[in-house]
Amino acid sequence: MMDVQTYQDQFVEFRPSLSSYIYRLVAHHQNTEDIVQEAYIKAFQHLAKFRGESSFKTWVFAIATNLAKDFLKKEQRWQEDYQDRCREATYASQEIQQTMADIAQNSTYGQFVLREHIDYCFTCISKTLMLEEQVCVILKEVYAFKVREIEVIMELSEGQVKYGLANARARLRHIFDNRCSLINKNGACHQCSELNGMFNPKQVFAVEANKVEMVKAQDKANHEQLLNLRLQLIQSIDPINAQGFDLHNYMLENMPHHVK
Repeated sequence: MMDVQTYQDQFVEFRPSLSSYIYRLVAHHQNTEDIVQEAYIKAFQHLAKFRGESSFKTWVFAIATNLAKDFLKKEQRWQEDYQDRCREATYASQEIQQTMADIAQNSTYGQFVLREHIDYCFTCISKTLMLEEQVCVILKEVYAFKVREIEVIMELSEGQVKYGLANARARLRHIFDNRCSLINKNGACHQCSELNGMFNPKQVFAVEANKVEMVKAQDKANHEQLLNLRLQLIQSIDPINAQGFDLHNYMLENMPHHVK
């Protein structure tokens, strides 16, 4: 059986990725911390049940995923127009505008960074997927878990995991192709450029956007390739330790209460 020190060392090693993973699912920082801490305690209490049939990391991710799923069962899935409704709520509320301005001006982690906003956008859009599809695609495409590992984490068959992944990717392609103004000039969502104008008025948005690989590739890449480029960008970002965490976290935690 794994000894206590080894358990603590290994958990500490992958805790940052576990925390960012749970945060992408629940979109609430304190709830993320609570779930990760509960997973730490539960895994320790049931350490004798770990038989090494999967990696320790996979086993702990399974425990944390079940806790997150239990938490999310109480919530409705987000609607595809979530960000449009957030925009409307923001323009309708001086309080929201002032709070966002205060965060941007005074918080060390209140900057608006386009790359991080693309990650925030993915978190919002992924929450419109069916829960199992959301979990499968984030595990596979963001955290590089293999299909057989996702089978263990989700307690699904290989066919169910692959079906969920295919559905999730198709749904994400459809939403981003039709909504994202970065890759579709007719896209409905211009939140990124509007926020950039609010918080980075001296920064030329088109110049900043063209630094992003998927934007540079939009005219020559197909929809599948554009989605892959978006996912590669998301893989490189830890939302909890990002320059704009406080700003985006405020939006994630507070906007739903204004737009339901």
